[in-house]
Amino acid sequence: MKDLGARKEELEPIEIASRDEISALQLRRMKWSLQHAYDNVPMYKARFDAKGVHPSDLKSLADIALFPFTVKSDLRDNYPFGMFAVPRAQIQRIHASSGTTGKATVVGYTKADCEVFADMVARSLRAAGVRAGDMVHNAYGYGLFTGGLGAHHGIERLGATVVPMGGGQTPKQVQLIHDFEPQAIMVTPSYILNILEEFHKQGLDPRACSLDVGIFGAEPWTNAMRDEVEQAFDMHAVDIYGLSEIMGPGVANECVETKDGLHIWEDHFYPEVINPETGEPVAQGERGELVITTLTKEALPMIRYRTRDLTRLLPGTARSMRRIEKITGRSDDMMILRGVNVFPTQVEELVLMTGGLAPYFQIELYRAGHMDAMRVHVEAIPRAADEASRAAAARMLTKRIKDIIGVSTEVLVGDPESVARSQGKAVRVVDNRKGAQ
Repeated sequence: MKDLGARKEELEPIEIASRDEISALQLRRMKWSLQHAYDNVPMYKARFDAKGVHPSDLKSLADIALFPFTVKSDLRDNYPFGMFAVPRAQIQRIHASSGTTGKATVVGYTKADCEVFADMVARSLRAAGVRAGDMVHNAYGYGLFTGGLGAHHGIERLGATVVPMGGGQTPKQVQLIHDFEPQAIMVTPSYILNILEEFHKQGLDPRACSLDVGIFGAEPWTNAMRDEVEQAFDMHAVDIYGLSEIMGPGVANECVETKDGLHIWEDHFYPEVINPETGEPVAQGERGELVITTLTKEALPMIRYRTRDLTRLLPGTARSMRRIEKITGRSDDMMILRGVNVFPTQVEELVLMTGGLAPYFQIELYRAGHMDAMRVHVEAIPRAADEASRAAAARMLTKRIKDIIGVSTEVLVGDPESVARSQGKAVRVVDNRKGAQ
């Protein structure tokens, strides 16, 4: 793999500023953001007043803990534009969630917000090893999802060439990668596996393709998957983090030279980590739920937004700004089976460790009598699709899940390509317990 690390002269001054300089900037911007939210969003004024706090109470960064949390349901309760802090006519762009579990969560951006969005994605791309003049194949979905357009404008802001492919049409994805020879790809980690599979179907060697780096986000993925993809493509695989309520992709990114967690761009986003049960801040380096306060957002300021993503906050390495440990689970993705906490990423890691299995899986939750139970659907690779090989793989994965995660489960090894493929974000868990007696 190529050495893609950044030289010091390529970095913005804030990326290598001292902690004191970063903290001073954060405090000034946090004061503005709190006042902006209080003055212009009725929900925030009511919430602050009910808790007996005022923006003027913020004297230090630690004082942010005095202020109430914001959660996803707040956006649904104020659907569609009730949390906007500027007149609707000043909104340059609107994105929204799919709304499959209720009303969509609607987010808006002013012209200045869109500029910051593009800048942060460009900074993230540079951290990943992409440079002006490179070509980036953008396989994130376009439309109301923030990924496609967010990545698109960041690629252009960096001065790179964007291939606006979007999701789906996997054979065409591979054809264009082969024909156009891009240096980088932006895609969900589950969908890069589909692309890898299609390379093999077309008789192409993925290690011989032009890709030097893949920037993967929008869903949790493990270091085991990183190793799988890096070896398959002979390229670097780095993590990008974001969520539409805060901005979209580009809130944090791994630096390709270290790949040791995602540097959060602290000049625009202030991170905290809390105990998800109590809401209290945890000690430095302790795992908990990530909470983010936006420092410069005009259209949709977010004060102490509970992301539900589980991580740790760590000191900076390749950049001065602090890192969040790779997100490998969400508090609302966690399954509790007979008192044991289970995350899909734990299962993914064990599937990738088990010989004879392709890197695809789906967890099915169901009722066995009066108890919750779990079944894991996986698939055999073609050369291990005989009955004996499948049985051996099922036994090994069942044992590993029991030994390492601590739950008993049924493992079903299907034919090659029997597990549903993702065209974007993967559906890792199917819950068939609803309505069970």
